[in-house]
Amino acid sequence: MDVQSGVMIVGEQRRGEVHPVTFELLARGRQLADKLGAELSCVVMGSVSVSASVSASASASGLGLGLGGSAREIIERGADVVYLVDDPALGWFLPRLYARALERLIRSEMPEIVIAAATTSGRTLMPIVAARLGTGLTADCTELDIDIEERLLLQTRPAIGGNVMATIKTPQARPQMATVRPKSARPLPRDAGRVGRVIEVRLDEADCGAAECAAASCGARCEHGLEAVLGSVRDTTQEVNVQDAEVIVTGGKGLKNKDNFRMIEELASLLGAAVGATRDVVDLGWISYPHQIGLSGKTVAPRVYIAVGVSGSVQHLAGMQTAETIIAVNKDKDAQILKVADFGIVGDLFEVVPEMIEKIKNRPATGR
Repeated sequence: MDVQSGVMIVGEQRRGEVHPVTFELLARGRQLADKLGAELSCVVMGSVSVSASVSASASASGLGLGLGGSAREIIERGADVVYLVDDPALGWFLPRLYARALERLIRSEMPEIVIAAATTSGRTLMPIVAARLGTGLTADCTELDIDIEERLLLQTRPAIGGNVMATIKTPQARPQMATVRPKSARPLPRDAGRVGRVIEVRLDEADCGAAECAAASCGARCEHGLEAVLGSVRDTTQEVNVQDAEVIVTGGKGLKNKDNFRMIEELASLLGAAVGATRDVVDLGWISYPHQIGLSGKTVAPRVYIAVGVSGSVQHLAGMQTAETIIAVNKDKDAQILKVADFGIVGDLFEVVPEMIEKIKNRPATGR
């Protein structure tokens, strides 16, 4: 009987460049693989040719288009094996095509754990693959660990609206599969001394659906014929992406009302920062959901996180505790947020924040 072994992460790329979320997954995967005493592999799917055609500027600036060019960094950040599935058919994210290719690779290599990012791509792709493999999938995890005795993946995720944390096991079906929130782990530093293998994987007719088309004799009505890319349109519907911000200023219910929340927006504007909010603030309608940070919102890891009038509930802390530097303003010296903050100001935010704004406005143009 074949034995499943190893941890596989599903990397992501954008226009031929490996997406940073892949390096976060590598950090997660490396920890799991080390506990299991197993190999860590990373699969990246895409197309150099299509990437080059839609990103000529990146090519001209020498950014290293091509999945193979990023394999070295993937190894340096923790992978033992890199599977490169590079084919023109994968130039656009067609879920069923990607799912077939990934399913075939998983059946061939037989990892016991497969994890991907809980991005739009990951949330679309992984349920299809799990269904085709007849296994389970735990989505939107914030923590992963290993039960060493049973070699089971411990998959922790928020449940009941973020009010509880549930740890889920998959004792029977294999592989064990999960998606993980972006920004919930820090990438490992590059290690130039690491060595690994790079394996090129080719698509076949079964992956692209050609065999199904011939067998079904259904022409343009089959799923192969239905999937065709006519063009691309940039999504501008998201008004904000706090996950990419280097600095975030977050306001909590301590601001008391929507009018006072404008202080947060002004402070953020002066600092060139994104505006964040707690769940309570969003529920009260002071600001829209894309700004919400916490278990039921976004997970962020900025260089600087400024929390104003935020108590520091477990649900909120889980969404921002990987920030490099946390600054908190709260009049309650026992507030939980002050216990995790690198710098805390115990005081009335209605005095502290206006003074901060005034100091920033009046600083010399060349000063810091």
